[in-house]
Amino acid sequence: MKSTEFKAWAESIERMSRDQRDKLRKRLEGKENADETIALIESNQGSKPVCPHCQGTGLYRWGKVSNLQRYRCRQCNRTFNALTGTPLARLRYKDKWFEYEQAMVQGLSIRKSAKNCAISNKTSFKWRHLFLQLPATCQSRKMNGIVEADETYFLESFKGQRQLSRPARKRGGKAAKKGTSKEQVPVLVVRDRHGETADCILHDTSARQIGSALIPLVNKDVILCTDGLPTYRLIARQANIVHRPVNIAAGHRIINGIYHIQNVNAYGSRLKQWMRRFNGVATRYLKNYLGWYRMIERLGQSITPTLCFLSSLGKIRQIQLLTTT
Repeated sequence: MKSTEFKAWAESIERMSRDQRDKLRKRLEGKENADETIALIESNQGSKPVCPHCQGTGLYRWGKVSNLQRYRCRQCNRTFNALTGTPLARLRYKDKWFEYEQAMVQGLSIRKSAKNCAISNKTSFKWRHLFLQLPATCQSRKMNGIVEADETYFLESFKGQRQLSRPARKRGGKAAKKGTSKEQVPVLVVRDRHGETADCILHDTSARQIGSALIPLVNKDVILCTDGLPTYRLIARQANIVHRPVNIAAGHRIINGIYHIQNVNAYGSRLKQWMRRFNGVATRYLKNYLGWYRMIERLGQSITPTLCFLSSLGKIRQIQLLTTT
């Protein structure tokens, strides 16, 4: 496929029939080249580019930089290209981006990704967190129906920092004490029966912390399923939400054949299993890794380097159209 044809398709995804989307999806499963990378980046602007600085539409071409078309705005007199205002602006080696996204699809470490793409570890680290900047913010905003909520915990990590307040751990290590402690970082995971998922890193598991993260995510008419933690009872009562607590400690795992927290617990288990490959994730970057896994779960078997790249550009609408069967 020529890059001009690829760009035209990418710009017209919303107008495509289901058969055309299937054809494009199959094409995206192949190995992308540098020309198609550029075409996909430029399709980020749509057929009628708008100045990202002043939203002006009076534009004219202003040469090319790194094979990307540059424009100058008649209104504010500033220049821009398709990557201006995105986390990927000014990044080099565009011909390696899809190869790097393939490493992210595979869940490779920073070092292995660098080796596969023939880039330095420093560049690999920088790319990882720039590519994850927008996916880290992309999560469900409102849950409906039966909603499950539970906390999961990750060992606090200062990986990459030179000054530590404790002895360094090897390959992730273990907490000094079993169970929850100050060494563990709590993460609230909220998931409904439609697969909509959101998570939030907490400072603690107080009613104030959990409530401020949970209440904005659920509609008033939901049925909230949690474990027997008293905190959730208080939150549900204050928010006037129907609450179905499951007393797992007493051996009760399901109520009336429908109310349980097995979905959210299964998600948390898959998340932790996936995280183990990194031998500990620095707490300050935990949000990015949570977003990375949400992206993997959301795309499922449809995941390709192209779809990951669209996620890095924040093109959620295009992704939804391409993954809808």
